[in-house]
Amino acid sequence: MKIVIDARFTRTDHHDGISRYGSSLIAATAKIADVTMLISDTRQLALLPDVPHVLVNSPLSPLELFVAREVNKLGADVVVCPMQTMGTLGRKYGLVLTLHDLIYYEHPAPPGFLPAPVRLLWRLYHKAFWPQRVLLNRADVVATISHTTEALMAKYRLTRRPVRIVGNAPQPGQLPRNPEAGADKSLLYMGSFMPYKNVETMIRGMAGLPGFTLHLLSRITPQRRAELEALVPEGADVRFHNGVTDEEYSALLLKATALVSLSRAEGYGLPLVEAMALGTPVIASDIPIFREVGSDAASYVDPESPAAFTRAVKELEDPQFWNKRSRRSVERAADFSWEDSAKQLLAAAEEVVAIRSRKRR
Repeated sequence: MKIVIDARFTRTDHHDGISRYGSSLIAATAKIADVTMLISDTRQLALLPDVPHVLVNSPLSPLELFVAREVNKLGADVVVCPMQTMGTLGRKYGLVLTLHDLIYYEHPAPPGFLPAPVRLLWRLYHKAFWPQRVLLNRADVVATISHTTEALMAKYRLTRRPVRIVGNAPQPGQLPRNPEAGADKSLLYMGSFMPYKNVETMIRGMAGLPGFTLHLLSRITPQRRAELEALVPEGADVRFHNGVTDEEYSALLLKATALVSLSRAEGYGLPLVEAMALGTPVIASDIPIFREVGSDAASYVDPESPAAFTRAVKELEDPQFWNKRSRRSVERAADFSWEDSAKQLLAAAEEVVAIRSRKRR
């Protein structure tokens, strides 16, 4: 079976969540199947595995409406897109489209890196469910990354197509820390600074954590940084890194007391699994997707309560409790792997081939 995976959502400088998901899935699937990837910028290759590739238009270009004409030439049995927006006019191949989450129906502010016309369309798109249904029903099979999103898709009847899980996972090859070595009094946050990410609660909670440092690792605009700096309690230690390398991120995780994510909504929460894989405990908001990912390995708090966040950190100051959480975190992270995700994707692709075969009879 020939599989083409759309890698055009890969960043050119550093991975975001979608970019890392696609790149990691391509790398793992290429080990068990014939994979070619689509790119729209040769700079993307720096963040992608060494897999055969074809250069086509940007997914944000008006030419996207006709991209299937170019993809048809590749003779793919199945094309997999890690988003749901891929053009399909005139397609002659099986198709798997992906819906990661439904966050933007409740929190409709679009990512700032999108062009202004796309941001406008983004807001209009998320005012009703019917545009999502139109997009997803163009596929043969729809993929998503969690049972939480799968359940929401069923609740809102977003597609008539089969929905299959193709999960997320931590990066392979990293050894967990030695729990006996303990931890620095540092807390890490990795993620965007969009309002629904709720960084404000953890900043306010630092008022009750003298001696701890909160490291905000991701890139941030000057305007947003100024807004958050105004909230830092007097005497609290909050540091803005404005981006770190993968190596710096791992080094910080291997020393931290905990990784923190108090988001009000998520599609998955990859930083949680990345931290747990290294034996770093997690403090997370008590929302269904984090319960699915973290199971009994994480500490869950009310995302609107700085005091609850503070208490969760103080619990981890007990070396025995921290050690227990560290060991359980590694065990939980082992439940997720890109090898399993690749097998899930291959099973979905085989289902697509079977569906199309039945239709031709």
